Amino acid sequence: MNQINPRKLLHSKWTAVAPANREKHFIVNKVEFDDDGAVTACELQAVLTRRSELIDWRSLKDSARWQHGWQ
Repeated sequence: MNQINPRKLLHSKWTAVAPANREKHFIVNKVEFDDDGAVTACELQAVLTRRSELIDWRSLKDSARWQHGWQ
């Protein structure tokens, strides 16, 4: 299980454990917070294809799917 601080999520780098469409490395390029400081939106961008997708930021905690940093 990966440890994640929501305040340090922006511009963090992630590696997909099981890459799809040659997209292995990702950067968090957008994080939105509500008035209470909880994350409401998180956008990942693939480095190779520049494709972006909104994800639930808590899914990055799953070490079976994601590794912190570029491996």
